[in-house]
Amino acid sequence: MITFTVTAVTFGVVFLAEVPDKTALAGLVLGTRYRASYVFAGVAAAFALHVALAVAAGSVLTLLPQQIVHALTGVLFLGGAATLLMKRDGADGDAEIRRPENQSFWKVAGAGFMLILVAEFGDLTQIMTANLAARYDDPLSVGLGAVLALWAVAGLGIVGGKALMKRVPLRLITKIAALLMLGLGVWSLWEAVAG
Repeated sequence: MITFTVTAVTFGVVFLAEVPDKTALAGLVLGTRYRASYVFAGVAAAFALHVALAVAAGSVLTLLPQQIVHALTGVLFLGGAATLLMKRDGADGDAEIRRPENQSFWKVAGAGFMLILVAEFGDLTQIMTANLAARYDDPLSVGLGAVLALWAVAGLGIVGGKALMKRVPLRLITKIAALLMLGLGVWSLWEAVAG
């Protein structure tokens, strides 16, 4: 059974943490070079695999005593918040990119899949997803929220990443994500101490 609240919290946290990450930029670059639907198919498959691995890891954590899980997730959320706050904004190039001639579905989707599979492995949002799965002990709801958030960011990056970043300051998005993670970290540590 899916819990809407857990799905919504997971979606919000993962979405806000992933928007300023390399995924939106990678999607933007791939989207300018290849057919967007082909790129999205590969990227979406890679994210589904990442979320499945993260939820499985988080589910294993639920076998530990609750106080240890809360303390561990609290520390990891605080580390994630610190990582976001200390992250430097990268400069993205505005150079015109030529579209290659060969745009077969398998070649383009495969390129998107491999890029995300390698670039996002062990990424902050994958760790956050494992934390949320451990915290809520609701792998289906967490997995659904995380995969929808990652697909939304990828879609935004592929279709309109450049326009989004011109309208919404990247620093603001990063700070909101960091504050959410800070709140979750403090709450988890409070639960670990309060028992």
